[in-house]
Amino acid sequence: MKLTIAIDGYSSCGKSTLARSLASRIGYKYIDTGAMYRAVTLFCMQNGIIKPEGSFDAGEIVKALPSIDIGFLYDPRKKSSDTLLNGSNVEHDIRTMEVSSLVSPVSAIPEVRTKMVALQRRMGKGKGVVLDGRDIGTNVFPDAELKIFMTAETEVRVQRRFDELHAKGSRATLAEVRENLMARDQEDTTRKTNPLRKAADAVVLDNSDLDKEEQLQFVLRLVQERIQ
Repeated sequence: MKLTIAIDGYSSCGKSTLARSLASRIGYKYIDTGAMYRAVTLFCMQNGIIKPEGSFDAGEIVKALPSIDIGFLYDPRKKSSDTLLNGSNVEHDIRTMEVSSLVSPVSAIPEVRTKMVALQRRMGKGKGVVLDGRDIGTNVFPDAELKIFMTAETEVRVQRRFDELHAKGSRATLAEVRENLMARDQEDTTRKTNPLRKAADAVVLDNSDLDKEEQLQFVLRLVQERIQ
């Protein structure tokens, strides 16, 4: 029996890391839905739809949607998938602070979410898939057999994001990272279209004091319970 596994939660909780590791361990396909919204944001930045100061016309973004094609390419060296935007690998470009500061307002546009959700459902059709994001268990796959809601203490998330960015060469300060994280939390939880919230049947995973292997083992036990 194959499952649909939905992992939702706040920014910088390690959703993608856990989802990627879980999919690899159990032989499932992994879909990074957050990367899809980041790719839309990057496209709009690269094409002048989002101005250098961060302003944009939502209508212009909606008009651009037919020109945006998003996919994933598996990299056997990393044992994970990179994000493709109109055929180009943008995995590094979508992880910058500039994209992070704009992805939440872009992803709040109803038409953007409609297109991305349709893509996600198509990619996840047939089960045997792990998806992580903000509304997977509440909207994209509300009938998923296993739903995880990840959270962690704010300062733990800030430090994790700071460390991740600096490992990639970013010069963002701790204060800038904290401000960005808090703004994303606010936007994600208050947007009108499918805001971030815990599904009623989701299992909460607070990983403030858990390492990556402990988190993986926790979820693997839940998977075993559901396939027996």
